[in-house]
Amino acid sequence: MELNHINLVVKDVDTAIKLFSEYLGFELITNRNSKMAVLQNNKTFALVIWGQVMNNEENLPEYPANFHIGFYQEDENEVSQIFEKIRTEQYIRLDGQPKKMRNTFGFYFYFENLMIEISVNPFYTF
Repeated sequence: MELNHINLVVKDVDTAIKLFSEYLGFELITNRNSKMAVLQNNKTFALVIWGQVMNNEENLPEYPANFHIGFYQEDENEVSQIFEKIRTEQYIRLDGQPKKMRNTFGFYFYFENLMIEISVNPFYTF
């Protein structure tokens, strides 16, 4: 079984597109009037960005405690490169610098209320 897509609810669809395409390697497939977008990563996984306005709500969406999405990188250098690229973005809230955590190396950051992890895969050598 393969994961087809995940749907993330955000307030600012266009800024989410910028984050996922410019910094995390996704390709924009469609942007429907800045209310919903579909991005793809390596032609195997789709990310649906659903604007909170589509839910008839204007506030920032809330996620459960500890909910997050994670993206593996090949090595510590790639993790550090992503950190350096995003650290000055006004719409990013960093949870700290890249460091050893559990059995890997990585960091967490927030886009709106969504926590995102960037780390080296501790279970697989690329």
